Amino acid sequence: MSGNILEHIRKRKAQGLKSLAVLIDPDKFNEVIFLNYLQGEAHDLPDYFFVGGSHLSSGQMKETVAFLKTYSSVPVILFPGPGSEITARADALLFLSLISGRNPDLLIGRQVEAAPLLKKSALEVISTAYLLIESGKLTTAHYMSQSIPIPADKSDLALSTAWAGEYMGMSLTYLDAGSGAGRHVPFAMIREISKKTKNPLIIGGGICSAALAGQIAAAGADIVVVGNAVEKDPRLMAELKEALRACSRKNTEKIKEKL
Repeated sequence: MSGNILEHIRKRKAQGLKSLAVLIDPDKFNEVIFLNYLQGEAHDLPDYFFVGGSHLSSGQMKETVAFLKTYSSVPVILFPGPGSEITARADALLFLSLISGRNPDLLIGRQVEAAPLLKKSALEVISTAYLLIESGKLTTAHYMSQSIPIPADKSDLALSTAWAGEYMGMSLTYLDAGSGAGRHVPFAMIREISKKTKNPLIIGGGICSAALAGQIAAAGADIVVVGNAVEKDPRLMAELKEALRACSRKNTEKIKEKL
């Protein structure tokens, strides 16, 4: 699917299909646990692997991507953070701009630094409006970005920010409560942005169960991102996928009724 990731995401949104992305932090990735799962007789896989994190120290980005590409056919998308490596083994990269904050380094600075490397690579680069949402606790993403997240009760501010991202030509909108968040992105905020924007909507942070993933998708998320919970137990992927499939079935039925 290399070179067609964004098109694939847009098609799934148009069809009313909900997608699961598993966020892999190379610093915490356990190859043994994942290998046992991937080589099992019955396993379910996500629609996308996101690889990266807000704070990387092990330098295992390339090895993690290589492992995922060797043992699965799932598209691997880089989720860059400070000090992230760029590896050609991946299929695409989310070209994030933290438009919810006012840190110029994360608005455009690091993007300028990465641009020459990306130009030489074969990676599909997907412009992404990245919004951090207050989650009840200080997360690594909030701390490392040195920015104030959008308050959880300010859906109007989040919507205006998402609109700004679309007007600037960004292709995806990503609302993130942060890894290990105390609270997920509020349902009301997801519904508001989903109804009033056009970009595929990605929601991550604080999602630790299949039931919650289904609720997030039903509220309007096109891609639900789960990280810590799956890293601890990859078997959760099957439950997550089933919850999103159930939501997708309801969506597609509604679309057919309108035709």
